[in-house]
Amino acid sequence: MLLGPLFDRFVSQTPVSVMVRGTLEYALQPQPLDDLFRRTAQHQYTRDLLFSSVVDLVGLVVSGTHASVHAAYQASPQAVAVSLTSVYNKLNGLETVLSAELVRHTTRQLEPLLRQLGGTVPALVNGYRTQILDGNHLAATEHRLAETRGNSAAPLPGLALVVLDPALMMVTDVFPCEDGHTQERALLGDVLTTVRERDLWIADRNFCVHDFLLGIAAKLGCFIIREHKGLSWQPAGKLRSCGRIEGARVREQRVSIVGDNGQKVYLRRVLLKLDKPTRDGETELALLSNLPKEAADARTIGTAYRKRWTIETAFQELTEALCCEVDTLCYPRAALFVFCVALVAYNVLGIVKGALRAAYGAETIDQEVSGYHLAQEIAGMKEGMMVAIPAKEWQVFRSLTVEQLVVVLRELAGNVRLARFRKSRRGPKKPSIKRKYNKEHPHVSTAKLLAERKSKKM
Repeated sequence: MLLGPLFDRFVSQTPVSVMVRGTLEYALQPQPLDDLFRRTAQHQYTRDLLFSSVVDLVGLVVSGTHASVHAAYQASPQAVAVSLTSVYNKLNGLETVLSAELVRHTTRQLEPLLRQLGGTVPALVNGYRTQILDGNHLAATEHRLAETRGNSAAPLPGLALVVLDPALMMVTDVFPCEDGHTQERALLGDVLTTVRERDLWIADRNFCVHDFLLGIAAKLGCFIIREHKGLSWQPAGKLRSCGRIEGARVREQRVSIVGDNGQKVYLRRVLLKLDKPTRDGETELALLSNLPKEAADARTIGTAYRKRWTIETAFQELTEALCCEVDTLCYPRAALFVFCVALVAYNVLGIVKGALRAAYGAETIDQEVSGYHLAQEIAGMKEGMMVAIPAKEWQVFRSLTVEQLVVVLRELAGNVRLARFRKSRRGPKKPSIKRKYNKEHPHVSTAKLLAERKSKKM
């Protein structure tokens, strides 16, 4: 292996932690990050605190190594040669365009690595780059601003539209917004600027906007978007049966909407009659698409849309496995920056999963390995590993080529004991029992209840 002897014990005992730390070192090299700041920042400038140092500090919080920015700073104040107040001032002023560019920069670094590892997932529709779009409103923060302390309303620090590539299982783009009350649709103009030919955009009905659909089509892209009742369309053909997919019966109809020039634009309307209703009680999903029939039949469209849940799974992993929302950071720019650093960490976990897919097979990793357990392993081992292996030793990852890093990651993946990271399977949920309330007996003794249970068994 290309790593030094100091790594040997950790390579054998906790290879996942070494994979993550090494990949972070490769993706977040200080000089490119500081150059990114100089190119992108519009108002802030560097005096004593480097942008790369802020990323590293927030990374300790996101990974769960420390509970807050304050705790991370207190643990290693020598690593950041400024006061804690200066750190917070820097965080509070980081522009959202910089946070978004950080995600794009690291994705550009990591995508070639993942592809050369052979850790990608088959495309949902052959010949198209799929982009799953969804929004995430950051949770309310503590009432720390003077303007919010006298108001019981929850202060919202912002929202972001996130784009996930399901073939890479990585976040490829993000569109942050400081105003937590902004409607997600207001950001679709920014999304349209990134659409490329032969893109396939998949989104829920909140993004079923007339101009957005036409904008994608105008750029020679395609979409599968759930129909919103507010979108007006006209039938242009009969509804016909197209067989079944897992969990639903499929039908299709040709419809039209009116374009900007008054001409009709023809779409495919795919109806999924669900075997089981959704959690909202809906029994039918209507999807609109402009995919050519030779590229995908109605069943392929239905199956592709139902993969949209992968981005919701990503949000769940960000919430449960990574600390993507710090409720003490009440300034929107700081909160959104932490969220974007969490997206970077999620992508690094994606590289680890990609290496494991290459070693053990995609189905085994995607069905059996828990992102939560992976993140817990990293958080638990990182601090001890960083003490045992000095920071300068990790710099070896910065000089590795893509080919060399692929060799290292494959060897590390071969040392991983998958049993430590298997998902916990639970049985079907039991129906909830209606509780009774007796105001004369508002409490019960647990010991007495257990004694009664024991006596019934005897």
